[in-house]
Amino acid sequence: MSLRMPRGRRTRLSLFIAGTASLALFATACGGSGGGPSAAPDNFDYLSVTENTTVKTALTTLSKGACKPANDALPLKVETVPQASLDQKLQLLAGQNALPVQFAAGNAPALTQQLAKSGKVADLEPKLEELGVLDQLEPAAVSTIKALYGGKLEVLPYEYNIEGIFYNKKIFADNGLAVPGTWDELVSAAAKLKSKDVQPFSASGQQGWPLTRLISDYLFRSLGPDALRRVADGQAKLTDPEYVKAADEVAALGKKGYFGKGVGSIDYDTAMNQFLSGKAAMFYMGSWALANISDPEQNKVGAANVGFMPFPAVAGGKGSVDQYPSNVGLGITLAAKSFDKKTGAWVSCITENYGATALKDHGTITGFKVNTEVKDANAVTTQVRDTVSSSRQNVLWFEALFSTKATTISQTNAASLVSGSMSPQQFMQTVQDALAAQ
Repeated sequence: MSLRMPRGRRTRLSLFIAGTASLALFATACGGSGGGPSAAPDNFDYLSVTENTTVKTALTTLSKGACKPANDALPLKVETVPQASLDQKLQLLAGQNALPVQFAAGNAPALTQQLAKSGKVADLEPKLEELGVLDQLEPAAVSTIKALYGGKLEVLPYEYNIEGIFYNKKIFADNGLAVPGTWDELVSAAAKLKSKDVQPFSASGQQGWPLTRLISDYLFRSLGPDALRRVADGQAKLTDPEYVKAADEVAALGKKGYFGKGVGSIDYDTAMNQFLSGKAAMFYMGSWALANISDPEQNKVGAANVGFMPFPAVAGGKGSVDQYPSNVGLGITLAAKSFDKKTGAWVSCITENYGATALKDHGTITGFKVNTEVKDANAVTTQVRDTVSSSRQNVLWFEALFSTKATTISQTNAASLVSGSMSPQQFMQTVQDALAAQ
């Protein structure tokens, strides 16, 4: 039986599993209505998703501590909806001109951008500049948000995640392996592990995105950080030979059995458990997994035995290993019409204090700076935090700029790619066709 992530941690998957809300329906409901007249709110209303307890709990802690003056003036009030219903709820509220003061952004960036275009979402950069707290956001987090949201700072980074390969130090040492610096070295290490009856990689084919992440990372390393932006802008296609090459390399890992048996039926929790129980040597994942790694009930190999490495370089490639794939989880944004002085006081307090509170109480790395000393749970957490702080240029992920339809098709077919039932050319053609239809 798999070890399940704590409920507050599971939402870090949210941005990866893009929602399927109808943007056409949204546009019909509220297109052209604008943000409506300003309205002084009675509460600091926050609409969250039921599955996420971390943000709600951290804000509640702040409301009783560092942010008590802001809370006394504008009391925190939390409402939750199941994440599957979030997009529909936001569309309904937007159509009624009744968005709460703060709310979880839609499951795909496209919905938030539609809200922004209709004047319902606050443009946070000038707001934070006016409040004097823009510098409390990590530069890498701001860069990632702008890459996702059309150059605008439309959400706050209550989470900030970088991605790479977690590996079992003991397994590597027992098999005489050094940390791979190139793709060829990574494949060679996987081959050696497989020959010793050690499963090289753990991955969830059921979710799909842990596999498509490998494709995009290969593209970023081989073609450069703008590889998928060129596809989104129509300057390249996924069916171009150099793009199919990336899918072919990942498919080869599956063909050689490096993901183990039945990867298509492996869910996220099971994949996590395989790695934390020592049944797999490597696990491509984001920094949200540090919460699981730091939990001795889940991590049977011990946090001291877990290392973190960037996705390796591709020989002759235009990308760099210090360009980390990153995301901001399910971003949190604010309604334009209710952003008044009292809301500003809350936002100022959050930007200055949330980072330390989330790290101390929940082991969560955010896109806010940590202004008080917090002792990390383990060395790998320190390594990742240092990497986040030093990052300046980050990249996104395979489906980040895709439509919801193309995202679903990509992630649904990822397991077929690595199992061999769909060729790399077929996979990329299928996703490209979905992109062309958007």
